[in-house]
Amino acid sequence: MDLETLTASLKQDAPPAGLSPPLEALWRLGRDDWEGAHKIVQELGDFDAAWVHAHLHRAEGDPGNAAYWYRRAGKPVSSVSVQDEWEEIVTELLGR
Repeated sequence: MDLETLTASLKQDAPPAGLSPPLEALWRLGRDDWEGAHKIVQELGDFDAAWVHAHLHRAEGDPGNAAYWYRRAGKPVSSVSVQDEWEEIVTELLGR
C-alpha cells in the first residue's frame, strides 16, 4: 500500500485490512474521526503511536499536549502544515 491508495480508501466505510494501529488512527483522522483515532493511540506505548498522538493533538490545536507527545516519540515538533505532516507520517509508517 502507498499514500495514494490509503488516501483513496478514506472514501470507504472501514479502514483497509492489515493496517497497523497507528496507521488506522491516521486513517480515522483522515475521515474526521478524531475521537476514534485518539482512542487507538491512547492505548499504545510505542514511538509510532506517540508520533501519531502528537499529530492528533497538533491537529486539534493543542500545541502543549502535542509537544509532550513529540518528545515521547523522539521527534521534533513539526513545522509543516497538518496535512503535510499527516502525509509524511503515513508515508513513513507504510514504508516499514
